[in-house]
Amino acid sequence: MPRQLFIMVKEPRAGRVKTRLGKDIGMTRAAWWFRHQTRRLIRRLGCDARWQTGLAVSPDVEGLQSRIWPVHLPRWPQGRGDLGHRMGSLFRNAPYGPVVIIGADIPSVTPALIEKAFRTLGDHDAVFGPAQDGGYWLIGLKRGGRAVPTDLFKGVRWSSEYALADTVATLGDAHVGYIDTLRDVDHADDLALIKYDGPEFTC
Repeated sequence: MPRQLFIMVKEPRAGRVKTRLGKDIGMTRAAWWFRHQTRRLIRRLGCDARWQTGLAVSPDVEGLQSRIWPVHLPRWPQGRGDLGHRMGSLFRNAPYGPVVIIGADIPSVTPALIEKAFRTLGDHDAVFGPAQDGGYWLIGLKRGGRAVPTDLFKGVRWSSEYALADTVATLGDAHVGYIDTLRDVDHADDLALIKYDGPEFTC
């Protein structure tokens, strides 16, 4: 079955992305960081033949028309609602097969980690890449014989230390696997702790 990777991206406008980081370094600098971080991540993952990469864009109309993102990758509108509603829509409407969703603001994500997530879905119903703050930077569902749960993401306390535990709880008796824990970039101090020195690729 084809593997589908979605990278969730927002238009990198000051005051609309990385606002917690923006409080530390300024909204314009935070948006600039997000824009360049996202472009590096897309170059790193978007050419890999082991999966199909798509961009889940927000806002919908602006993102679908944006000239910021690579034109060779398909774009999907995130739609309305909180993060759970938007990710749930991606899981339910994606092409058949295993689906992995990641955010765009984790510099340490590598192709090896994405491959590890898809391999984990070989014998698990779901996979998570935990973040150090109690959230997660990756979620994947096999979507094989088990349908996407109707209560997936219901009641999740987003942007809190409970986000991962709450999401796992909505999966019921699903067999859940985990891969590497990574650090998010929410504050200026995080920038000094996260570096990626691996190869970059251009499709």
